Amino acid sequence: MDIAMELIDSMLVKFKSEGKWTLQAIAQLSEEDITWSPNAESNSIANLVAHIHGCVHSRIETIFFDIPDTRDRDQEFERGLQMSKEEAYDRIKKAFDTIIQYLEHLRSKPELVMSQPFLNRPPLTYSQVNNETTVLNLMIAMVREVHYHTGQIIYAAKVRKGQLEWQYD
Repeated sequence: MDIAMELIDSMLVKFKSEGKWTLQAIAQLSEEDITWSPNAESNSIANLVAHIHGCVHSRIETIFFDIPDTRDRDQEFERGLQMSKEEAYDRIKKAFDTIIQYLEHLRSKPELVMSQPFLNRPPLTYSQVNNETTVLNLMIAMVREVHYHTGQIIYAAKVRKGQLEWQYD
């Protein structure tokens, strides 16, 4: 197996697992837990879900579905952001489904891993990558970004609920 396929397969395993645990955590919470924040400077689960969804939109949906970037990053971090438990669950599920769908697309076309999909697009906003980035660099950045914020979601869920119940399959 070549290195591109190994990386894609590793990322697929990572994102499928991360999505599973995040969805299980959110499913165990109350409506109030979704918008709770430990203090005025901390993000709620609603903020973190909105942010992950925004990252997926601006970094993956724009290239995979060829749609304009309509992300409002500042809104993702508004204090008191309202989001129902169902909306949080659906938005994080959609984000992970999109990431997995894109990785499966890359699996069928591994030559795209070194492509530069943003070269002929408007300048990227709110991104740790620039228009010259490769798909590989973009996806590595997504692994870091998503893992960091799903860890925060699971930690906040544990703070609110205490012991979480996990389903292993």
